Amino acid sequence: MNEAETRAELIDPKLKACGWGVVEGSKILREYNITAGKIQTGGVRAKKLTADYVLVYKGIKLAVIEAKSDDLGVGEGVAQAKQYAEKLKLETTYSTNGTAIYSICMKTGVENLAADYLTPEELWNKTYSIDNGKLTIENEWREKFASVPYEDKSGTWQLRYYQEIAVRNTIEAIANNQQRILLTLATGTGKTAIAFQIAWKLFQTRWNLSSASSDYVARRPRILFLADRNILADQAFNAFSAFAEDALVRISPKEISKKGSVPTNGSIFFTIFQTFMSSAGSDTARNARVAKPSAELSRTPAEADFEELNEIILAKGYMYILQCNDGSFYTGSSNNLQKRIEEHKSGD
Repeated sequence: MNEAETRAELIDPKLKACGWGVVEGSKILREYNITAGKIQTGGVRAKKLTADYVLVYKGIKLAVIEAKSDDLGVGEGVAQAKQYAEKLKLETTYSTNGTAIYSICMKTGVENLAADYLTPEELWNKTYSIDNGKLTIENEWREKFASVPYEDKSGTWQLRYYQEIAVRNTIEAIANNQQRILLTLATGTGKTAIAFQIAWKLFQTRWNLSSASSDYVARRPRILFLADRNILADQAFNAFSAFAEDALVRISPKEISKKGSVPTNGSIFFTIFQTFMSSAGSDTARNARVAKPSAELSRTPAEADFEELNEIILAKGYMYILQCNDGSFYTGSSNNLQKRIEEHKSGD
């Protein structure tokens, strides 16, 4: 048999017998495009990276399968199976020729022939072990987050594989009550798209700071989106249009200065970090220098900032990020950076 016949007559029936596509919440993605292909000279793309099967349970990709014709040995697909699993950051992967199944654990390095594929529940428990079979708060939130599908704006917005990994790892860290999370991505890799999907899952599940306690109150979270320029804050505000209109609030520095308070009538707030560097009536604000736009400045990306504010208040302060002894990160602001660092060192 050729590969297509091997899949239809040997592999698909085995997957079905193991519950894939049968058990509620389980799904098989066939011919799943991992990447669209490397862009080469002239704008032509190389061959797509395509997995024969991806096994999904409770909305989370758990394993990949590389299929070969039954005329070939089961080991023929091992290299590809590992490549796809590494790309998708999956713990379990299989190579099969329909008559034999070769199982690989990317986490432990264990490889062996298997009699069958793991069932959806077995694969879930292998990936996310549950102590004594008890459903912990972490597992409960993991399943809640997974139950919310990615928002695709009617099929026009598809996450790239690495964006999905970033969202998945962030949501997993939140489910495990990790307090500080830092994602580092290059320009143009879709940081706003990632932030949107994370906010979408938190918003739809009503996750908030009380979620890790027994006193959980089911209410929408309040999320602050900070940018360093108004044009970027505006772009993000528009990109989040899938949310209800009353959930989004664009914070204007002039409004805060005028009202003397920060708006709270929403769930997701957008502004620039300079908004929090000074406040009306503060020493920083009173001593601040007012900068007027010049012909040279009007040719830079800061032009939108000047147009919106008419004047820029240059606060005498610093934004900083510190790496703590436990490996976590702390971000803050101060108008006396040296003093603040010394305070951190002394534990204040």
